[in-house]
Order: sequence, then C-alpha cells, then structure tokens
Amino acid sequence: MPDIVSALAEIGITHPFPIQVLSIPIAIQGTDMIGQARTGTGKTLAFGISLLQRIAVQGEPEYDELEAPGKPQALVMCPTRELALQVTRDIAIASTRRKARVMTVYGGVGYEPQLDTLATGVDVVVGTPGRLKDLADRRALDLSHVKVLVLDEADEMLDLGFLPDVERLISKTPASRQTMLFSATMPSAIAALARTHLSHPVNIRAEAHDAQATVPDTTQFVYQAHDLDKPEIVAKLLQAPGADRVMVFCKTKRGVQRLTDDLIDRGFDATCIHGDLTQVSREKALKRFRDGKAQVIVATDVAARGIDVANVSHVVNYECPDDEKTYVHRIGRTGRAGNTGVAVTLVDWADVTRWKVINRVLDLPFTDITETYSTTPQLLADLGIPEGTRGRIVPTKPRAEREDRGELLERGGRRDGGRDGGRGRGGSRGSERRPREESAPAGDSRARRQRVRRRNGEVLAEGDAVTTPASGAAGPSEGEPAKRRRRRRRSGASSEGANVEVSTEG
Repeated sequence: MPDIVSALAEIGITHPFPIQVLSIPIAIQGTDMIGQARTGTGKTLAFGISLLQRIAVQGEPEYDELEAPGKPQALVMCPTRELALQVTRDIAIASTRRKARVMTVYGGVGYEPQLDTLATGVDVVVGTPGRLKDLADRRALDLSHVKVLVLDEADEMLDLGFLPDVERLISKTPASRQTMLFSATMPSAIAALARTHLSHPVNIRAEAHDAQATVPDTTQFVYQAHDLDKPEIVAKLLQAPGADRVMVFCKTKRGVQRLTDDLIDRGFDATCIHGDLTQVSREKALKRFRDGKAQVIVATDVAARGIDVANVSHVVNYECPDDEKTYVHRIGRTGRAGNTGVAVTLVDWADVTRWKVINRVLDLPFTDITETYSTTPQLLADLGIPEGTRGRIVPTKPRAEREDRGELLERGGRRDGGRDGGRGRGGSRGSERRPREESAPAGDSRARRQRVRRRNGEVLAEGDAVTTPASGAAGPSEGEPAKRRRRRRRSGASSEGANVEVSTEG
C-alpha cells in the first residue's frame, strides 16, 4: 500500500492531521474503529476517504458484481441537519474523481425529493436518525447492503435521546458491516456502550493522554458577568479589531431570538439559528454567515457540533455551558485547521460552581474568575476593544417607529399603550375608558336609561316612600302579600344555629 501522506497529497491534502494519517490505513482494511481527535482536525475526511475506498461506483467492474446495484453501500449518521449537510459536501468533494452518488436525508423538508433520489440509486447516505428511520420503516431506504456504518459525533448519537433510533437503524444493517465512531469527546460510559455494536474495534486517539481537549490555538477568557450587562459586552466585542465572524451560543431558543433582535436594534448584522426556525431559514442564516453577509450568528447547541465555518474569529458562550463536552464543542468552532481564535465565556453568579467543575475536568487555569462589567478596563484590554467604544452603532429608534415594526411586541412590550398589547382597563382592545354617558349614541339601546321604582308590579310616584320591613318585624303588614320563607343550611355547619331563615318578597 502506498504511503498515506503521498496518497493524500494527490487529492490536495498537503498537510494531513494525525487522525487522518493514523485512521485511514486501518479503516481501508475494513477494521472497526473508535476515533477521537480534537475539533477542527479533519475527522470528516478521515472516515470520508476511507468509506469511499470501500464502496464500488458506477463504471467500475465491481459495481456490476454487486448484489443490488443502486442500494446504499455506506451510511453516515449525524446528530444535526447542518452537520449532515456539511458531511455530504465534504464527501462529495473527496469523491470528485470517483463520482460517488452522495445523498443527504434529514427532517424539516418534504419526502418526495428524497424518495425520488433513493429510487434512482445512491452509493452513500448521510442523514439524521429520525428521517432515516422514517424512510427505512416505509421500506424506501434499504440498509441491508451497507458495507460501512459511521457514527459522526458518536457520543451525541449514542446519548439516550438518539439511542433507540440509532439501534433500530443498526439492526437493519448486515452483521458483517464495518462500523466506525468518530468524536472529539468520548466518555468512558459512551465508549463502553459503543463496543456493543463493534467487533474487535481499534481505538485511535490522535493526541497524547495528557493533552488538553481544547485546541491550543484558541485563546480562552472567562468572566463573571451580570445577565443585564451581557448584551453590552457582546456589542463591544463585535467592534474589536479582528472580530470578523463571531458565533454566540445561548442555552434556549428564546434567548437566541432575544439577543439577535437586540443586536440588530443596536445596528449589527446579526442572524440566528435555532430549532423553531424552518430548515430553509436555518440554511439561509448559516449561508449568510458563511458568505460574510452577517458578522455574528447567535445559535443554540444545534450549531455546536461539527459545523465548519472558515475563519471564525471569536466564539462567545453567553451562559456557562452545561458540561465540559458542550464547552469543548462550542469553542471548537474557532481555532480550526491550524488557525487561531478567541473564546469568551460569560458566567452568571449562579453558575460559578458549574464552571469550577468544567474547569477542573478540562484542567483549565481559570479557577478564580473575577467580577467583570462592560466598562471594566481589564475586559477591554483582554479583548482588544478600543476605549470609549459604545455598545450601539446606530441611534436609538423612536418609540413610534419601533411600534410600527412590531419590535416591542416581539420583546413583550405594548403597541397601543395598553398593558395587554393595546387592551385597556375596560377590556376592549385599542379603546380608552370613556364616561358611561358617552359610551353609546343617543337613541341606542345601550344609552343611559331612567330608573323606574316599582312595588308589587306598580310604578311608584316620585314622592312615595319605599319602606323595607325591619329585621325584627313579626310579619307582613296589611295589604302586603305573604312572604315566602325558605331554609338553607350553610355548607360545613353542624350546629342548629347554622339554619338561617331567608325572607324574600314574592
């Protein structure tokens, strides 16, 4: 077999990463593998080149000898749609000479194009577990001829949320398949679970055991910041020299949308990506960021794994990540492929203990983090923010203009002055409280009416007095109708005094 470095140089990879040099020779032989390497070190090409060498494509003699030509020969499962699209692009580039037919399968889009593509025949299928399972259950996706199975971001794929679908898909593949798992983080529990699906796997780790999980080319900063001051810190960071492409990660979808609206209101070219957006909107947002039309993209962890955007200068953790794995994958969006980057983490007061756990597990030097605000000189000096920088680059819009655009409603504000989105205290939307006399025009049935006093059905004159019998009266006076008495018992009462006589006039 020729030298792997020379072989990679022939397809344009002049400086291969250790994971590629170590894993490709073993994977080409059909050996099961668990590959672990830091983010941004070319894991996609490591298994992409290997599976392309293991399949047969149209025009080759081996293709005609296949038992079922046109059925998928390789399956790659990814946790997110964006990662599946990226893996498809990378494999398609690697197969420029062999012309392998690569297909992406994910949810959020119609079934018809995917069904038509499967009917015409494919060689490699890349997709998310949910849609793959749907197509397999309706027998449109035949996995009985798969030679190579790859789990990208394996620790996430074998998490409890994906595990049932992943195991069902694996059961539909032949037992003689080759299985490869790749990820930047591989906890011992996940590795033990993975071995149940592999046969005598080779475990390849591209770094020494004492190496840090984070990329050394990424400069990390950690600050203890107040939640109300974080938008100002991010806005000032966007004006720092070299902050060309910035990724900001938030925990919740609502937090992503709120921060994006705030940055746009401050005058920055911002976009966002989260689970509530349609797939078309998510792809457009990511394309805007890749093309440089948006300086900053705010995202949930849907974009934390595997997304490769060239030249991301800064990554900001708007809140403290949940665990060390999330932290590693988030800041791995910068400092990729030998480039340098900056990672900033803003920790709330309530999350200091959580950060200390992450710091201890990853062996980082940020044991004591200082209380920091947007005006702190040390923050401005660390991030290279010029003095006097303000967090707004456009004037504040007038309130009427923001109301016309509906921006206050998006932020939970009021459009028409009412507390409930224009609903006045009287309960009618968009109307103010008016006196009773003006509430209806004259002659209307709702106009004010004169009160008429009656006794026993007869109208009383203005001078007649209305008498009410005293509570201690013995009975009705002459000429008055007999009073009807009824008894009722108070709920929960147990004594005789609970029986109350109620007198009503007939």
